[in-house]
Amino acid sequence: MPMKRHLIIGMHLAVHGDSGKKGALIEEHIAFAQRAEAAKLDFVFKADYLIAHPELMAKTKGTVGLDPSFLMAAVARETKQIGLVTTISTSFTPPYLIARQLQSLNWISDGRVGWNIVTSIDGAYNFSNEPMPSSEERYAKAEECTEVVNQLWHSHPYELLDTDGNLEKIKELVKPIDHVGEFFQCKGPLNIPMHPAGDIPLFQAGASDVGRQFAATVSNAIFAATPAMEVGIEMRNDLRKRAVEIGRSANDIRLLPGLYFFIGDTYEEALEMHRQAHAYLTLERRFNALESVIGMDVRHLALHDHVTIDMLPPKDQKVRSKTHADLVRRYIIENEPTVEVLLARPEVIGSAHLVAIGTPQDIVNQIVTFYEKGALDGFIAVPGGPAKSLDLFFSDVLPRLVEQGLFRAEYEGTTLRSHLGLDVLLPN
Repeated sequence: MPMKRHLIIGMHLAVHGDSGKKGALIEEHIAFAQRAEAAKLDFVFKADYLIAHPELMAKTKGTVGLDPSFLMAAVARETKQIGLVTTISTSFTPPYLIARQLQSLNWISDGRVGWNIVTSIDGAYNFSNEPMPSSEERYAKAEECTEVVNQLWHSHPYELLDTDGNLEKIKELVKPIDHVGEFFQCKGPLNIPMHPAGDIPLFQAGASDVGRQFAATVSNAIFAATPAMEVGIEMRNDLRKRAVEIGRSANDIRLLPGLYFFIGDTYEEALEMHRQAHAYLTLERRFNALESVIGMDVRHLALHDHVTIDMLPPKDQKVRSKTHADLVRRYIIENEPTVEVLLARPEVIGSAHLVAIGTPQDIVNQIVTFYEKGALDGFIAVPGGPAKSLDLFFSDVLPRLVEQGLFRAEYEGTTLRSHLGLDVLLPN
């Protein structure tokens, strides 16, 4: 298949307290990012949660959930080229603060920052006494917030640095935005100039109808919950179509599913890694997870009984995540699985990622097949299993992708925009 550009590969920056160490593990995060940079990955990415999440705490063995932007600032000083994608919620953070934090981080990293825009699905009780707004309202707020952030970035252009303190030139270049909207009022301008790398790349993970429209409108890359090939193909085609309809290019859309990998010398070894990674999930916790995702209680059924379409609860019921609920519904409709199989599905046991289990060549084959079928433009590597699995990803999987011409052997630029194949640097 002729290549227009190589795969985009990021990696989830997640370290666990497996060594017995507890706390923030700053040095471990830095070492992890440096290893990803040595492999020439496009970026490391850090998710964020604005609530105390007991299940996540258990999974990460109590390591501290640092604000990702502060963590990336530390990582930025110890790396040189790899992109740094942080997460900030538009539901709870004012646009001026978002614009300032991200532009600060872009200067600290010399143009390597990306913003993962999230609307948050819970956590309102930590910011007000109001319940979480509807998905539609959260995305409307995100759209306005993103627009204000962009206006603020452009309100203080890079050219200001060439004014040599000339007051009249500063007044000419640095102008208020005077934004008055449904959710925000912001005069501006920003008190930090835009970095010469240009606009900060935007990432988004909307999968509902309103979320997809937002992602197709603003995103340079889209994180996706696509555990099956047909799900990825449908989502990528839909996003590309939406982009064209609003005047963007279809190639502006870069779909990046999570690749949750377990790699061993044999398939059996990798499968055992996956089993052990989820052994802590008791049957009752799996029942609870299914009920939480889709509102369905199957405790009255035997494990060998099939879950059929007519058992599905109403589609319009309120759920925590429409994305996960839709994926589970689709799987049940198309497969009518047994209870045992359903309770082992990645969407149910805590991950809607594309799960990759096998030898290094198995993983490469899966990536290439998904790419050639149009189910992805790259992926976010999410390490699973023991250290050996991650070691094999770096030592065997990535070199094979390079050999096939699917990934770079060396960086061609120093900014995240250049890694993603976006426009060139602005002139100094």
